[in-house]
Amino acid sequence: MTLLKIFCITTLLWLTACSSTPLSAPPVARDAVPPAAQAQDGIALQSSRNLGSAQPTPTPHASPVSTPVAASVLTPVDIAASAALARPDTEHTPLAVIDIAQAPSRVVTSLVPPVDLWDRIRRGYAMPDLQNNLVQDREQWYVARPDYIFRMTDRSKKYLFHIVEELELRNMPTELALLPFIESAFNPQAVSGAKAAGMWQFMPATGKYFELKQNAFRDDRRDVLASTRAALDYLDKLYGMFGDWHLALAAYNWGEGSVGRAIAKNQRAGLPTGYPDLNMPMETRFYVPKLQAIKNIVSQPDVFNAKLPLIENHPYFETVTIRRDMDVTIAARLAEISLEDFKALNPSVNRPVILAAGTPQILLPWKNAEIFQTNLDAYSGGRLATWTVWMAPSTMHPAEVAKRVGMSEAELRHVNAIPPRMVVRAGSSLLVPRSSSMQVDVSEKVADNGQLSLGPEIVLKRTVVRARKGDNVASMARRYKVNAEQLAQWNKTSVSARFKPRQQVVVMIAVRATGATARAASGPISAPHKVAAHPTAPRQAARTKTAQRAVAAKPMRRAAASKKTAVRQAPPRAKATKTRVAKR
Repeated sequence: MTLLKIFCITTLLWLTACSSTPLSAPPVARDAVPPAAQAQDGIALQSSRNLGSAQPTPTPHASPVSTPVAASVLTPVDIAASAALARPDTEHTPLAVIDIAQAPSRVVTSLVPPVDLWDRIRRGYAMPDLQNNLVQDREQWYVARPDYIFRMTDRSKKYLFHIVEELELRNMPTELALLPFIESAFNPQAVSGAKAAGMWQFMPATGKYFELKQNAFRDDRRDVLASTRAALDYLDKLYGMFGDWHLALAAYNWGEGSVGRAIAKNQRAGLPTGYPDLNMPMETRFYVPKLQAIKNIVSQPDVFNAKLPLIENHPYFETVTIRRDMDVTIAARLAEISLEDFKALNPSVNRPVILAAGTPQILLPWKNAEIFQTNLDAYSGGRLATWTVWMAPSTMHPAEVAKRVGMSEAELRHVNAIPPRMVVRAGSSLLVPRSSSMQVDVSEKVADNGQLSLGPEIVLKRTVVRARKGDNVASMARRYKVNAEQLAQWNKTSVSARFKPRQQVVVMIAVRATGATARAASGPISAPHKVAAHPTAPRQAARTKTAQRAVAAKPMRRAAASKKTAVRQAPPRAKATKTRVAKR
């Protein structure tokens, strides 16, 4: 027991002597811990770089040479220093200089949130300004129409937040959010004379290239989400091609091929290839100045005496999933919004019913999305959809289709947008009333691929022709492109019959119906005077008289031509005689 006490006291004295021995420390460097951070017992706090040094160096308060610590004696500071050797030296690595192109963002993010969505758009400007007379001209045009600017900007509040969000996610200039002002005045139902449709004005072929569905029941060129995605994809692609936003916008309006050819032409001529230097159509020449004018007005509305509506910096709509076919009117009623507002957010639905298999999501105002779901769960008003799809088994007249599906011809034409003097071709998908006992919704294949194919209405005209030597029913049917059985029926003979040379054969030739002819073919006319009162009747009569005069004039022209030939062949004396006769 006494030996144990002596051993403990000796160990305690030895540990006290070891702890009082000072450690070596490196000289003070620019990143060393200041003296105030050092302990009073002489143990210096060192950085990770100094701890990672292989050779110990004296402390600032000790002599340059000190007694080294025995390898077998480790204090807590030594253990920490050993652990620091395994850590990489990253805390005090010198910073390298980078240029602006290597920066992760174009501007320094402000800590102050935007006041509204207009302020957010202004903060994201990244396109170079265009300054010329065309910009000033467009500014004056817009300033002279303040009501137009307010209506256009007020219409944009439903869609602008989503576009700005998508642009920021793609790191694209927020000026592009103003492009629908130029394209369609933010009207998703707009259709140009060249058949471009939607808020971003996609042509049918371009829309298909960017996977925008176009069928009998929906047109994604008008869809808010799909068309915005496709437009930004297209603009990003064009910027990658030309490396200049002004040229990319010109290509969006004029086509990348046209802009590329204009650039190549200037290059061959040794001319500049910027947007103002290219030879382009007047519409494209004004395209970027229009956008610049809108940008200037949004940037400084007070300078241009423009009134911009307040657009809060938060989403306007929310996506809602539907699982059953539903009438548009019922969907709007369940969301407790007007039919006009529902169509403004869902402009791609161009029929009175939403097919869940083809349009599984709809857009509703943020505050009405939950209301819609609550009302849908509690709905007990019967069927959600009163329309379904019917496939035409053969080419049929709309009147025949309407009779078969149990609706009026006028309603059938209105619901399916069938113009006059057109027939429905086989395989077309038509929207027809849904029976009360029908519980199955339209399939995904029909909802995604249904098409309405129309053709001009055909009227058969009775014509009598002469058979040639060796003609039979089959040969004449091939010549006039009719069915052999029908030709035999028209002439009350058999399909294998042969015709005598110059025998009269009745052929019903198909002609396209126009004007009164089409109306006569579509149904009987109650009063003869209605045909004469039709607007096309005078024109048809005039064309008939003109044709008759032309037919009558043919023999006269032939006679005149023969006389001229005779005059050319006659001797000079006869020619002089004819000249005298003509003068008389």
